[in-house]
Amino acid sequence: MAKSTTVIGLLGTTLDNRGVSSKRWEKWRPTVSLCQQEDFIVNRLVLLRGSKFASLSGSIEQDVAAISPETRFEEHVVDFGDPWDFEEVYGRLLDFCREFEFDTDKEDYLVHVTTGTHVAQICLFLLTESRFFPAKLVQTAPPKGRDSGPGSLSIVDLDLSQYDSIAMRYEAQADEERSYLKSGIHTRNPNFNRLIERIEQVALASRSPILLSGPTGAGKSQLAKRIYELKRTRHQLGGQLVEVNCATLRGDAAMSALFGHTKGAFTGAERAREGLLRKADGGMLFLDEIGELGLDEQAMLLRAIEDRSFLPVGADTEAGSDFQLIAGTNRDLRSAVIDGSFREDLLARIDLWDFQLPGICERPEDIEPNLDYELERFSQKTGERLGFNKEARNMFLEFAASPTALWRANFRDFNAAVTRMGTLSRGGRITEVDVEEEIERLRHSWRGTDVDSDDTLLLSVLGNKRMGELDLFDRVQLAEVLRVCRTRATLSEAGRELFARSRLKKKNANDADRLRKYLAKFDLAFEDLV
Repeated sequence: MAKSTTVIGLLGTTLDNRGVSSKRWEKWRPTVSLCQQEDFIVNRLVLLRGSKFASLSGSIEQDVAAISPETRFEEHVVDFGDPWDFEEVYGRLLDFCREFEFDTDKEDYLVHVTTGTHVAQICLFLLTESRFFPAKLVQTAPPKGRDSGPGSLSIVDLDLSQYDSIAMRYEAQADEERSYLKSGIHTRNPNFNRLIERIEQVALASRSPILLSGPTGAGKSQLAKRIYELKRTRHQLGGQLVEVNCATLRGDAAMSALFGHTKGAFTGAERAREGLLRKADGGMLFLDEIGELGLDEQAMLLRAIEDRSFLPVGADTEAGSDFQLIAGTNRDLRSAVIDGSFREDLLARIDLWDFQLPGICERPEDIEPNLDYELERFSQKTGERLGFNKEARNMFLEFAASPTALWRANFRDFNAAVTRMGTLSRGGRITEVDVEEEIERLRHSWRGTDVDSDDTLLLSVLGNKRMGELDLFDRVQLAEVLRVCRTRATLSEAGRELFARSRLKKKNANDADRLRKYLAKFDLAFEDLV
């Protein structure tokens, strides 16, 4: 049995009220036109009207009965105190949906969105898209070049799953935005890709503060810039991006730099200063290393975030600034709260969205695409194409992903390495010699910043008494051997690392055996060190 068709719509107090007596048929009226279509039958017309428009509704009912006797007319009173108040209109229409008895097994429903205020039309769209109205949309339009007649009718199904091309375009746009946040790098680490997807979702849906945590050089500043640009292209921000490294703000100057000051506020204040928060009004404020702010500045910042106002130094009246905050830190702010160097209430305010960016060592899959990105950046800056020969590229990638590559400054180290190799290369071609020199340079720099001193490392392995029995020569040599052993997975890997040069002169190199014998001199075994 075929289903009947029910159309639900609002009485058009202007378009449906055109013409007087017989002249009304000379005017196009959207509600009446629904029932004038030759190949479209309305079995039931449900008209929503205000209580003041009973007469107009009665006139529409008579005209519908005249042109479409098979149409059952039904009216419901829905009053809007202010038809332009979105919340009220949406609420009234939602109440109607909940009270109306839909029977989708017997009826097909259409929601007419031609009449009513723009607010009402939007609300009808939203309620249909969210399936409170289990319906499709119907739109009517007057005939071209004429003011009378049935005009045209079109039906729109809001089930977007039926529109593959739209879904594909939407997904392509989302992919483009996620790629933009990654600087166009085709990263492969699944955890990092999920993190970026979540950041993109939050950035476009929320103006709440975002906290980017992670080690130095993990890309917090770059990501903050990308978030700003993404929101600006979506017209969500009109102001500028203001970047502040809080580690550079010290003493009395910090308060003035952030919040501004009046003329004469302190010695040397010969003119008023706007301050960085005011400069970020309507835009985005990126406070990198926010954990370095003093407690007084933290208190002022908290108020500025919550109230959008603050008191410049020396001022009697408050200044206002409406900005979105992104904060960056390489510190554990929760530990800082415990030791009293960071305010708990400020942390509670800024960590609604806390995203932990991983270091390069946690993303070995992404080293190769990041290498290609750095090569491209170098080429753009210098105007000369830069690349590796095959052997050199493999050598660098193997080292970069190995446990001995510490990357203490993460992508800053990585960028610097590519820049140095590119600068020293001949003809834009990086060779094995260039890579070897860079690897030695990196190891030397990391050795100088190793978190464990020789004595600390030896003490943890040998104990105080045995360490005291070693010559200075043995201490230096053994400490370096222990560091390598702790960063390699097997005895053989550690041996190859330690004897990389001398093994080339041997026909049958047995690096594992050489290392085992060396450790045995100190009553040590590789298994005890890893």
